[in-house]
Amino acid sequence: MSEQQKPIKIDDINQQIEKLREQANTADVQIQKFIDQRNQLNDKVKQTRQEIDALKTERDTIDEKVKLLKQQRDEIRVKTAPITEKIDAIKEKIAELKKQVPRESQQELQDEHDAIEWKIQTTSLDLQEEKGLIENVKQLEILLSSYKKIDARYKKMKELMAQRQAIEAEADVFHNELTDLAKKSQEIHSQMIEKVNAAKVTRAQADSLHQSYVKTKEDILQIHVKIAELTGQIQGLRAAMREEDKARRLAAQQAYQERQLADKDRQAADKEKQQVVKEKEKAIKEKLGAEARDKLQKGEKLSWNEFQLVMGDDEEGESKTQD
Repeated sequence: MSEQQKPIKIDDINQQIEKLREQANTADVQIQKFIDQRNQLNDKVKQTRQEIDALKTERDTIDEKVKLLKQQRDEIRVKTAPITEKIDAIKEKIAELKKQVPRESQQELQDEHDAIEWKIQTTSLDLQEEKGLIENVKQLEILLSSYKKIDARYKKMKELMAQRQAIEAEADVFHNELTDLAKKSQEIHSQMIEKVNAAKVTRAQADSLHQSYVKTKEDILQIHVKIAELTGQIQGLRAAMREEDKARRLAAQQAYQERQLADKDRQAADKEKQQVVKEKEKAIKEKLGAEARDKLQKGEKLSWNEFQLVMGDDEEGESKTQD
């Protein structure tokens, strides 16, 4: 990646980070909603369970009453068994007695008995006739005694049946009460089942919200991981830019130092070159001056340049002497 592309890349990554942070903030708000809704549902489940417990306590109390009433009812009904046995025994005895009664009805015999009694009391009879009527009365009374025995047993059976009916009525009171309570217990149980099912639905909704909360929290974690990765990329790019800038500054400094050294070398070379030129000029000048002096000593004619060389040597000689 070129040096110019890195700042553009950093801006692009920063935009990505900003979007991710917005997503994380939105998710944080959503998480709080999940938590609030979940807690509300959990409170509702808790309240429903308390209502279920209260109903269960009420139902159990009623069931205990039903159990006690059943026990009392059954204890009372047990008392009817011996009474029923007595009634059955009386019925059998009545059946046997009915086999012994004459063909005449009890009313007919009673009417005949009463008529004879009336006749004895109201009619003047001789002794023999009266004895005959009295004997008839005795025979009729013997015949009526079977009916009287039957009547006595019917009366006893009626008393026993009334006694059994009273016991059964008492048992029915317990039975009716326990039936009403059992019905109420069933109604309460149905309410409990409805609330249990409602609590299950609410609990499922709360669990779903909790899973959404967990999932969103994991998503936020992944967003933060991505932000950290992108931040690391930015840090890497900035570090690379710093290294590049440092390398560039070092290169510039090195180039500056190299230029300074080159300038010094060039100045030294120029100075050395100038020195060589001066020395060469001096050598040439000395050579030409020597030649000019030789010509002057020989009396030969000098050129203007040669004359200047000779005069220059003299001036230099005087200058050295003065020095």
